[in-house]
Amino acid sequence: MAELGLKVILTARDIERGCKAVEALRAQGLHNITFFCLDVSDPCSIKTFSSWFTENFAALDILVNNAAVSFNEINENSVEHAETVIKTNFNGPKLLTEALLPMFRTSSISRILNLSSRLGSLNKVGNPSIKEVLESEKLSEDDIEAVVSLFLEQVKTGTWKTGGWPELWTDYAVSKLALNAYTRVLAKRYEGSLSVNSFCPGFTQTSMTRCKGDHTADDAAIVGTRLALLPPDKIQSGKFFLWGSSSSTSTSNNNVVVSSKL
Repeated sequence: MAELGLKVILTARDIERGCKAVEALRAQGLHNITFFCLDVSDPCSIKTFSSWFTENFAALDILVNNAAVSFNEINENSVEHAETVIKTNFNGPKLLTEALLPMFRTSSISRILNLSSRLGSLNKVGNPSIKEVLESEKLSEDDIEAVVSLFLEQVKTGTWKTGGWPELWTDYAVSKLALNAYTRVLAKRYEGSLSVNSFCPGFTQTSMTRCKGDHTADDAAIVGTRLALLPPDKIQSGKFFLWGSSSSTSTSNNNVVVSSKL
């Protein structure tokens, strides 16, 4: 985005790493990047960031919610850190989005892109009751919170394995299941004024995957950027963009598949 001339606010919870990232980008000639420390798992940090943003900028055009954690190795499925995973991957982006909603520009369609995962797809849910709630046209934020609370309660009681939750990286998958549902609720609420979508970048080489994957983080970032910057006549909302080898929607050399239902 910075290469295209946009003003970019880069955030990270680690100040040293965030500053080093900005320095590296500026060394490449990208001087339109500002760093601010933000930990989305901390409501106080979110409040501090939103206050700073409001004081320093007139409006917001694009929000990319990219923060996420997982404590499992590729073939593990522990839920020991389920609360932290949910807090960072779902509650954090939700609270940040709510804090920044008043800042979105109203003269044109603003965009929110939530980095998600196919692990959080509805077809991964084996519990019919939970699936019915999340598929409902009347889905609300309270409904999503209830589903998340049910999962965390079952984690505490040790009954989550028979709850019909996604079977791979369960805590991470549930966090993304909730984020996808929230994407859908927001898209419906702000139809016509705010484009809200989810994007699964696929099996990407990051620290979370221990640098294993089919493509680099740069590859995924290119596709994500193009999705966030779709021209007005191609903007969609309430969609799940999925990294794939074939598709009906092309973004230059990389393809993504659009799912009609989150």
